[in-house]
Amino acid sequence: MENIIREKLSGIEKEMNVRILYACESGSRAWGFASSDSDFDVRFIYAAHRDDYLSIREQRDVIEVPVNEVLDISGWDLRKTLRLFLKSNAPLYEWLQSPVCYRQHDDFAAKILQLMPDYFSNRAGCHHYLSMAANTFENDLHGGEVRLKKYFYALRPALAALWIVNNETLPPMEFRLLRTQVDDEPWQDAVDALLALKIQSNEKTMVPSHPLLHQWLQSTLDYCRAKAMHLQPHREQYEPLDNMFRKFIAP
Repeated sequence: MENIIREKLSGIEKEMNVRILYACESGSRAWGFASSDSDFDVRFIYAAHRDDYLSIREQRDVIEVPVNEVLDISGWDLRKTLRLFLKSNAPLYEWLQSPVCYRQHDDFAAKILQLMPDYFSNRAGCHHYLSMAANTFENDLHGGEVRLKKYFYALRPALAALWIVNNETLPPMEFRLLRTQVDDEPWQDAVDALLALKIQSNEKTMVPSHPLLHQWLQSTLDYCRAKAMHLQPHREQYEPLDNMFRKFIAP
């Protein structure tokens, strides 16, 4: 599949006349809890040519490839990317940490990774992850049986929020790193059992609800909400990102 993805990316460059600076896996395969039938969620950052940015015509700032049951590919233009980076867009910060990278312009990756600690907003990031975790917990994890994957769609953002309030730093993308915060053996055993089941199950698999995990989610969300009020917003700095934009657009 990696070869197919790389071929697709090369095809996009030729067809759309752009340069892909970075491409990665963004979903459950990168988070570390893919099911047997999980699709591939590929996200990329691309730069158009300088003349396109100087035109008075409106330019599309996304490229979307028709989705099939196996492969989902889409990308953001460099200007859009840097604007969202400035606003501390949490999914973008995850992409840039992905353990599965399909394309990487070394100068671009090194520079933007260097800037990430200065631009990530702990307050915005925490609220993003709290919202994700709470929505899944409240809407999808009630009843005698729940969809297996929804546990991870609640646990991962709850752990990310916990990371932010306790460390006041950008949280890692991978679930295996986030879960190291929990020093509770029964919790870890419960998660291990769900992970083992998820690897061999499909996206629609149902499991009995788990009271221990429900209790942990509720208490963690309450704790993070109280702490989030004291996180400081970050100040927007345009100049370094303007310089990046000028450097990486194609002449």
